[in-house]
Amino acid sequence: MNSRQKQLQAFEKLLDIMDDLREKCPWDKKQTMQTLRHLTIEETYELGDSILDNDLNEVKKELGDLLFHIVFYAKIGSETNDFDMADVCNEISEKLIHRHPHIYSDVVVKDEEEVKQNWEILKLKEGRKSVLEGVPKNLPALVKASRIQEKVKGVGFDWEESHQVWDKVQEELEELQVEVEAGDQDKIEAEFGDVLFSMINYARFLNVNPEDALERTNKKFIKRFQYLESKAGELGKPLMDMTLAEMDVFWEEAKKL
Repeated sequence: MNSRQKQLQAFEKLLDIMDDLREKCPWDKKQTMQTLRHLTIEETYELGDSILDNDLNEVKKELGDLLFHIVFYAKIGSETNDFDMADVCNEISEKLIHRHPHIYSDVVVKDEEEVKQNWEILKLKEGRKSVLEGVPKNLPALVKASRIQEKVKGVGFDWEESHQVWDKVQEELEELQVEVEAGDQDKIEAEFGDVLFSMINYARFLNVNPEDALERTNKKFIKRFQYLESKAGELGKPLMDMTLAEMDVFWEEAKKL
């Protein structure tokens, strides 16, 4: 691994390249925080894919892409004299020191859960009126539900045992079925949301990340369905012309691969 000196030299090189690009490249000169925003979100998802695939070489590359975006935002901030890369680094350093009194002060904690609880308490002391203020509004709903549940757990609002959460899942399923039989679409949607929220809660008690779990299933389904498509192609028969029984034969083959 590289020494700290070489790491700092590499970071300085990236900062210098950013200066050059902002001055000389027509595309980079035109970018704003607003135009970069959707690209940053895309890069974050690409990093997430690499992590799920456990492709460390791709993780390294995607981290580089994301780091470039951070440097880009800091460069734009410096041009308006609002902040620069040093301000960004100092801000997060000060925050981390403040929120880790068990490392940088005399506070004693017994485990990870107590660290999380202290973290939320410190954020409230910093001026937040609600522990949920830190949950971004634009997060995908599934991720947002996970973050909401983690946040409220940090201040003690949580179930005590996993079986209680499973009982809640079953209760919500029963309520959903009642509305399905009644046929009120608005209430069906509301109860379906409750089922999903309770399942995400249960996942937390099983130490399962629901986003990762669902994405693994997505990837598995895609792989199996594409196998089905390839087999149909070998037969020269469009999928829409195959019966479900015929497709199921190849689906079962795919599951064994």
